[in-house]
Amino acid sequence: MERLLEDAVAVLVNRERTRRGLVPLSTDERLRQSARSHSADMARRDFFDHVTPEGRSPADRMLAAGFPLPAGENIAAGQPHPAIVMVEWMNSPGHRVNILNGDFRVIGVGVHMAEGGPVWTQNFGYA
Repeated sequence: MERLLEDAVAVLVNRERTRRGLVPLSTDERLRQSARSHSADMARRDFFDHVTPEGRSPADRMLAAGFPLPAGENIAAGQPHPAIVMVEWMNSPGHRVNILNGDFRVIGVGVHMAEGGPVWTQNFGYA
């Protein structure tokens, strides 16, 4: 189930990008694992931030997952459907800039099904 939701978000990201003449992003399993782990960590430890309570940044987590060129991250929580989380990200300037960054080439989306609803993470990379 989670994989279908993650793949749906990646499709919606690429739809937004191609509408604007940007290169679609390839999915990367290392980034997916980094994103999934962060979503699960936020849900299990009840925090909502790009940086973990221990101070691990998105770049730290992506590098630890084996991805050499980390770039950006979006997070969200509670949206029950990929289309809804995408609308919210696209309506948020900081999230939108990651989705539409023409330098990014790969994406990994992770979702964790928590009691309060899904917890979403997008990790972006350069190549």
